[in-house]
Amino acid sequence: MQGSFLKRSTPSKVGNDLNEAGLLELLRSGDPAGMRLFYERYAGLLTAVCSRYVPDTADVKDILQDSFVKIFRNAGRFEYRGEGSLKAWASKIVVNASLKALAASSRLKFVDDLPDVAEDDEDLPALPDIPPQVLQSMIRELPDGYRTVFNLYVFEKKSHREIAGLLGIKEDSSASQFFRARALLAKNIKLWMKEHGNE
Repeated sequence: MQGSFLKRSTPSKVGNDLNEAGLLELLRSGDPAGMRLFYERYAGLLTAVCSRYVPDTADVKDILQDSFVKIFRNAGRFEYRGEGSLKAWASKIVVNASLKALAASSRLKFVDDLPDVAEDDEDLPALPDIPPQVLQSMIRELPDGYRTVFNLYVFEKKSHREIAGLLGIKEDSSASQFFRARALLAKNIKLWMKEHGNE
């Protein structure tokens, strides 16, 4: 991410050991060094969050750019609730921006054209030996609707009722998309483990 706040910042004024409350105060005051520190601290995490929903790298960059602008502009209105709440708030902004981008691009379709799967016997296998980047790649390759519901349920801890409200679908549809996503992911994980001698 390139922005004027990066060029004007003076990192020596703030340290990486600054807690979230202190970092938030810098953001609220519009301090460029605080913006830079926030970016350096959370860019990797927020990129990973966005990438779970949006597979295209160029789209991820655009969404993150818009999200950082929104975070910096709205820091003054954020209600701090303890260490970790700033990170959670920023992640929520990125998730919402990702969902909005998917909806605007008409990519968020809830397909049922993959082969039927047994919804109650395809649990995810244990994952002691599968690299995190491989698993993330498998999630990103899920159909958009499957992937979106899976991420909201697993990573954002949303209920199917909440997901249905967010996406404008029926609660049963959310549950169906999740079970299908889980089954497809389990199938791909087992295949990967077999190919790599981990079965």
